[in-house]
Amino acid sequence: MDAKHGTKEVFQGVIVQICHYHQQKIVQSYLTQHPKTVAAQELKDIANSLTRQDKPSFSAALQEWHAKWRTLLAERSYAPDGKRWWYTHKRLRSAYRSLKTNLPYLFCYQDYPELEIPNTNNSIEGYFSKLKQLLNNHHGLKRQRRYKLIEQVLSN
Repeated sequence: MDAKHGTKEVFQGVIVQICHYHQQKIVQSYLTQHPKTVAAQELKDIANSLTRQDKPSFSAALQEWHAKWRTLLAERSYAPDGKRWWYTHKRLRSAYRSLKTNLPYLFCYQDYPELEIPNTNNSIEGYFSKLKQLLNNHHGLKRQRRYKLIEQVLSN
């Protein structure tokens, strides 16, 4: 499942596995493909190692990275008037926060092996593509009919 806002609230009680591919792309969107700072390069490497690690080792690598770069993350830039400030490395902070926030949902496929959860959502994305195509073919349906169509398809 993607890390969409509200997903966890809508599916309370359901185990949510965040797609590793999408998590890596989130980090890449903050850091770019070729980060300039050493801290960003290291964080990108950690994010790219996501598929090859287990939860304890990934969590340890993330904590170690944060301990090493804590001072850099806390750097502030000030406006010329000296009254306003912002974090200098906002995008780096955001990339780290994304990994840290989503950490409990990145390794459900390992925590619950009996459920055979994939670590990506490729198969469901293909299914949703077919569903979207079906809905586009019937674009004139009213909302209630669309819901019935979706319910029918998902129940089969």
